[in-house]
Amino acid sequence: MTNQKDSKSNLSSTPSQHTTPTYPITAEVNEALVQTKRGCEELLVESEWVHKLARSAFTGQPLRIKLGLDPTAPDIHLGHTVVLNKLRQLQNLGHTVIFLIGDFTSLIGDPSGRNATRPALTKEEIAQNAKTYYQQASLILDPNKTEIRYNSEWSEPLGASGMIQLAAKYTVARMLERDDFTKRYRNGIPISVHEFLYPLMQGYDSVALKSDLELGGTDQKFNLLVGRELQKEYGQEPQCILTMPLLVGLDGIDKMSKSKGNYIGVTEPANEMFGKMLSISDDLMWSYYTLLSFRSVADIQNLQKEVAGGKNPKDAKVALAEEIVTRFHSASLAAQAQEDFNLRAKGGIPDQIPEMTISGAPLGIAQLLKQSTLAPSTSEAYRNIDQAGVKIDGVVITDRGLQVLPGTFVLQVGKRRFMKIHLQA
Repeated sequence: MTNQKDSKSNLSSTPSQHTTPTYPITAEVNEALVQTKRGCEELLVESEWVHKLARSAFTGQPLRIKLGLDPTAPDIHLGHTVVLNKLRQLQNLGHTVIFLIGDFTSLIGDPSGRNATRPALTKEEIAQNAKTYYQQASLILDPNKTEIRYNSEWSEPLGASGMIQLAAKYTVARMLERDDFTKRYRNGIPISVHEFLYPLMQGYDSVALKSDLELGGTDQKFNLLVGRELQKEYGQEPQCILTMPLLVGLDGIDKMSKSKGNYIGVTEPANEMFGKMLSISDDLMWSYYTLLSFRSVADIQNLQKEVAGGKNPKDAKVALAEEIVTRFHSASLAAQAQEDFNLRAKGGIPDQIPEMTISGAPLGIAQLLKQSTLAPSTSEAYRNIDQAGVKIDGVVITDRGLQVLPGTFVLQVGKRRFMKIHLQA
C-alpha cells in the first residue's frame, strides 16, 4: 500500500482505549474497508479497523491478518475457501497473511458448535493432515505474502505453569457465556475441563503473533473475541475480528462438511467438481457467488437481474462452475468438464475417465463397486444397485448377486462417477 499524507483528508477515529495518533482516511482506505466487508457477516470493531487501515496506508507497514485452521481432515473443501478468498483479497491490498496450522490446538479438539465433546486427534493424524493443508490453500493465497506458522511453536513451551498463568486471565463465568457451553451445561451434557483450554489457546495464538485482524466462521466468534481480550491482558493493541458466513453444503441445509458428505473438495477431479457445482439449487447459487466468486459485486448483481428477467439460471450456474474449476484446475479442464457434463446429461460416457485393473474375476457386483472405489461399502453398493444407479457399459444393473466376468468395461454409479475397469481372472 502506498503512503498517503494528505493532511486535508478526514481523520480516522481511534480505539477508545488507546491514545494513539490519528491518520488520514483516504480513498484508498475507504476502498480497503469496502473490500474487507464484502460478503462478511460481522466486522468488530469497524472504527478500530479503519484506524488500522489508515495507519498502514500512512506508514506503509502491512497489517498482520491471522487465520487458524486445525488439520482435522487431510483435505480442505470449498467451505474452507470462504475465509481463504477473503485472505487473498486482503493480501491484494498489501497486507501479510498468517496461515496458522493448529497442530497444538488439534490435540485439544475445538468444541465450537458441538453438543458433545469432540474427540482429539493424535499427533500422527495431525501431522499427516497438515502436510496437504497449505499446499491446497496455496491454490488461493499468495505464497509471497503468507507466513506459515504452527501454534505448537509457542504453546508447547508454555508448560504447566504457563498454562496456569494463562488460565488465570479468563473466568469460568465468561466461558459459560459461550452459546454451545451454555446449552450443554443447562441440558446436563458433560463439558470436559480441557475444552475450556481451546478458546484460551486460540486467543493466545493472537498474542504470540501480534495479529491485527483474525478471520473465522460465524461459529468462531467467541474464540476470536477471547483473542482480543487476551491481547489487552498482555498489553497489546487488540485485534479486530471478521466473521464470514458458513457455506451451506450441496444439500442446501447444513454447512458444508466432509462428515455430512455435502462438500466439494478442492482437489476433486475437475469433472466431479463441475458436476457438483451444477447440482446446487438456483437459490443457493447466489450465496456461492457472493462467498466464492472473484467477480465484482456489480457483475453478480447484473447476473441476478438477468436471471430475474428470464435468463436461464443454469447459464449463471455454469459460469460459476467454470470459474471454480478453472481456479483449482485450469481453463481447459473446466471446458472439458462442461463437455463431459453435457454428454452425461444425454446419457453418454465422457471421453476421459479414470482406469483401474482388478483381479479375481468372476467378481460380485458389490465387491467390484467397492474395489473400484465407486462405493465405500457393501451396503452403499447395494443401495446404489437398488436405486438403479449402477450401470455397466450403459446397461442398468439391478441384480445384487450378479457375478461380473473378465473383460474391459465402463462401470458407472450415478450421473457423475465413472471408472474404466480391466477385470482379470
